[in-house]
Amino acid sequence: MRRGKVAELLEQVARGELAVARALALLSLPDVESLPFATIDHHRALRQGYPEVIFGTGKTPDQIVAIAERLAEQGDGFLATRVEPAARMALGERFPGVEINELGRTVYQRPPTPTPAGRGTILIVTAGTSDLPVAEEAAATARALGNPVQRLTDVGVAGLHRLLARSDMLGDAAVIVVVAGMDGALPSVVGGLVAVPVIAVPTSVGYGASMGGVAALLTMLNSCASGVTVVNIDNGFGAAHAASRITHS
Repeated sequence: MRRGKVAELLEQVARGELAVARALALLSLPDVESLPFATIDHHRALRQGYPEVIFGTGKTPDQIVAIAERLAEQGDGFLATRVEPAARMALGERFPGVEINELGRTVYQRPPTPTPAGRGTILIVTAGTSDLPVAEEAAATARALGNPVQRLTDVGVAGLHRLLARSDMLGDAAVIVVVAGMDGALPSVVGGLVAVPVIAVPTSVGYGASMGGVAALLTMLNSCASGVTVVNIDNGFGAAHAASRITHS
């Protein structure tokens, strides 16, 4: 249950439109629900502002659908990440109209009540086209969390003029998520150009010496630009969540 729904119930009680007993019944829904393969936290939205998100890796399509059904029954909709094709198809069949992002591997069902909007736009910047799957996971997550999203794609340091030509987009953003593999240098460049928070996402894109994204991760951790923070390799979801907490603070 989301904070907005609780506030609505309390306002209805205050206006005399809803009995106290009925409000208590609605607010007394179990905070956790145990399935044979998962324990669902139904009150996470009350604590953190957004419901529990389904991480698809390692789960079967049936398990993902079952968890999504329980979340949807609470009136929260759901967001699932790292969803493989079979599970995406299963969710699409079970929930007609869900938003499926094939590239980002996400599935999103909008809740009946809109998610509270963040202040300003989250800009997702990618160094190369190969970084797009991680960037799209970030974009889909940021949108689900109530944020306007813009994208600036394939503007890595090998052709820095591409980034500088879109300085207007950099200047308009409230938070910038920079997704880069290979040498991982782009977040430092962006961090030196803007006054807003920059969240760097190293990706596992690159040749052998990139060590599956470790080289980009270390470059970003050693950034000389102030205000750059770093999430784990390929963690577009985590970057978007951090950005959204900034826009909602």
